[in-house]
Amino acid sequence: MIYTDTHLLRRGLLLLVALAFAGGVPAQQATTRMTLDQAIAYAMEHNFKLIRARLDVEDARQQVIETTAIGLPQINGGVDYNYYIELPTSLVPAKFFDPSAPEGTFAELQFGTKHNLTLKAQLSTLVFDGSYLVGLQAARKYAVLAARQYVAAQAEVRNSVRDAYLPALIVRRNVEILDKNIATLKDMLKETRAMYEQGFVERLDVDRLELSLAQLTNQRDNLSRQLETALNYLKFQMGYPLDQPLDIADDIETLLADGVPEEWLTGPVDPAQRPEYQAALTGVELNELNIRRYQAGYLPSLAAFGTYQRQLQGNKLSDGSWFPVAIVGAQLNVPIFDGFSKKARIQRAKIDVEQARSQVKELERAIRLEVANARTNYLNARERVATSRSNMELAERIYETTRIKYREGVGSSLELTQAEQALYQAQQAYTQALYDMLVAKTALMKALGK
Repeated sequence: MIYTDTHLLRRGLLLLVALAFAGGVPAQQATTRMTLDQAIAYAMEHNFKLIRARLDVEDARQQVIETTAIGLPQINGGVDYNYYIELPTSLVPAKFFDPSAPEGTFAELQFGTKHNLTLKAQLSTLVFDGSYLVGLQAARKYAVLAARQYVAAQAEVRNSVRDAYLPALIVRRNVEILDKNIATLKDMLKETRAMYEQGFVERLDVDRLELSLAQLTNQRDNLSRQLETALNYLKFQMGYPLDQPLDIADDIETLLADGVPEEWLTGPVDPAQRPEYQAALTGVELNELNIRRYQAGYLPSLAAFGTYQRQLQGNKLSDGSWFPVAIVGAQLNVPIFDGFSKKARIQRAKIDVEQARSQVKELERAIRLEVANARTNYLNARERVATSRSNMELAERIYETTRIKYREGVGSSLELTQAEQALYQAQQAYTQALYDMLVAKTALMKALGK
């Protein structure tokens, strides 16, 4: 009985220790798998460049509000209080008070009260200012520019995520091919060892297969490390936490399954589909508004104001008297001559407009060239895929035939090794062709603004 209780106690203690240890060890994080579209959608929310671009859009919106406020009525209130420790003294000719006073003598007089309290409110408004009206249009146009720059930043991040996703695709595919080849080679090595033990093949045949298996295994390990590096770069472009596991869910065939519409290859090129082109056009409009802003400086400006005050005057605050003061007025400013400074500013602004228009034309030519090259590269890549697919299928048939001949004893291990290497090269060429085609498709989408 004592043995049983002690045994149960030990089991209970061990269970408690196990539970405590399990509670102290963090659970392994589950790996998140994302398709290319999901990765892009995630980057649209978490990429740091887009976060800053969204802040720029909000800043431009607030700038419009700030500029608009300049032309709205401004109301200010205030309180002034003065206490005269010694009242100011003024000298007045003494003859004002005593006609018989000698010439050149003065009487000392003190005016005012000890306490002076003024409560005031002032209203001012801009009635007309050509520079302000053009400036307000420029602020609104800048908000449009910020929005278009945000769209351009989205396109840039989208392309960056695509470019980071594709290397992970090809590495993953190569890993899968190597896994398949390693499994096939292991089976072949097992069969060859059995044949060697029975005396049907030489030791050299076994050594060759073992060497091939070791080389494939080493390549597989290297590719696994490359895949980890590629995924980390993808995380960086997405704004994804680097310490959290991530994996890709797409494959090259899936992304190439739909191909591209024929109009992408033969249709007219519209540079306006590119967000950076839209932003460049907005830059031209902003420079044109800059000319109008300087030209508006030749126009007069008019401002109006009104002030109301109540002043308390007295030697004591408790028995002082209140006196109202009300003022309304206007201020007209007419520019007459500024030494030709505005003329020089206008000429410089016109130069800026011409430079901006030249940049737009250059960008349009660059876009058309980029589309033409992207179309050519895609067509070439598509042809290489068809050719490399045929070569790989041929290499697979040769390898299978060679394996059968080797098993039946009518083929050598050297022939098998050569067929094996030819198959690996054909597989690699086909995978590279698929990758090049996917890169070409991505470049075509970018060039067309898709």
